[in-house]
Amino acid sequence: MTHDTGMPREAVIPIFDTRHPPDADLIDDCVHCGFCLPTCPTFVLWGEEMDTPRGRIYLMKMGNDGQAELNETYVRHFDNCLGCMACLTSCPSGVQYDKLIEATRAQIERKYQRRLPDGLFRRMIFELFPRPERLRILAWPLWFYQRLGIQRLVRRSGLLRLLPQRLQAMESLLPPLTLDRLRATVAPHVAAHGERRLRVGLVLGCVQRAFFGDVNAATARVLAAEGCEVIAPPEQACCGALMVHAGQEADAQTMARRTIDTWEHEDVDLIVINAAGCGSTLKEYGHLLRDDPQYAERAQNFSAKCRDISEVLAELPQRAPRRPLTLRVAYHDACHLQHAQGIRSQPRQLLGAIPGLQVREIPEAAICCGSAGVYNLVEPGPAQQLGDRKVQNILTLDIDAIISANPGCSLQISSGLRRAGRQIPTLHPIQLIDAAIRGVDPLG
Repeated sequence: MTHDTGMPREAVIPIFDTRHPPDADLIDDCVHCGFCLPTCPTFVLWGEEMDTPRGRIYLMKMGNDGQAELNETYVRHFDNCLGCMACLTSCPSGVQYDKLIEATRAQIERKYQRRLPDGLFRRMIFELFPRPERLRILAWPLWFYQRLGIQRLVRRSGLLRLLPQRLQAMESLLPPLTLDRLRATVAPHVAAHGERRLRVGLVLGCVQRAFFGDVNAATARVLAAEGCEVIAPPEQACCGALMVHAGQEADAQTMARRTIDTWEHEDVDLIVINAAGCGSTLKEYGHLLRDDPQYAERAQNFSAKCRDISEVLAELPQRAPRRPLTLRVAYHDACHLQHAQGIRSQPRQLLGAIPGLQVREIPEAAICCGSAGVYNLVEPGPAQQLGDRKVQNILTLDIDAIISANPGCSLQISSGLRRAGRQIPTLHPIQLIDAAIRGVDPLG
């Protein structure tokens, strides 16, 4: 029996505000079994308990219970998290770590004052990468930087080592730019070949639109060849994925509302996405805008229409014949495709339908390559370690190309290959399908 001593109990003062702190019920779902540890990238690197999903969940509970301080040490464990969601796949208890980490990061960005250089660098990222119009302007000077041989000279001279590590990382991730890639666009309307089966919207993305326009063009061609009328509004803006993953909740919600407004004007059966990170966010708009009385239901309806390109094509009976591609490729599972969206079999099914194509599996497929949204920019050290680990696993295979369904992964792996002194092209799965339909060499 307990007795009331009459002494006032010390009030619990959480370190979080009342605007959606990490949900205590979701925290309690974690039984700390440890099944998440082998697939957690930071635990694989460091073996540190607080840099695991269950360790971070314990820190969230401490924050809710007022037993922690929102200081640099506390925040560091959450900054270390890639948000790859491998723990979602491995967890036998169904812990919704995605919702917990996003809620915690939103709290951190509202309540924690970052050091000035860190804050300015993050602001620069979010003023640039989610804005395709700015990226497209930047792409042309970068093309000249490569075309005139300046990049090669700068890299050989060692001048890059004089830059801060984060700026070195940005330079190392530059994709090889070509005029064809920079000029590749998708018309606002692409007619279906033959009898129309679906009318679909195509999300063009930000980095995808600026640096991988050829992927969008291939996506539109394949959809049209399979009987889909394609709508691609040129005014579409960023979906907010980078902001969601980094805790920039208010900006992400603004982007989500703009995206919904844009697509509500289009009468489409489905909205098709060809970038894994974008797809995982677009499918969760209902959760992101759950408190907005004007958008909550509209967001749910919007997300219900969103599909990855591999989902759409896997569900449509094949109409366009595929010509042989005599290639050996390694398929890289993008984390926000395999873990966040649970899409694994569909890309393999589509690649397996191409005659002559041999698809190899990469060892440690569940471990993130280190891209993870903007992680490889803000945390370049561990990101490079993970990228090099992924590349070493890839190099155990005898392949002609690497296939990835996310632009960030392609950039990260290409950067790691360059450090390893190897040149292996990276392609989106849709580019192989497009090449097989058109009967062209995807590596030509």
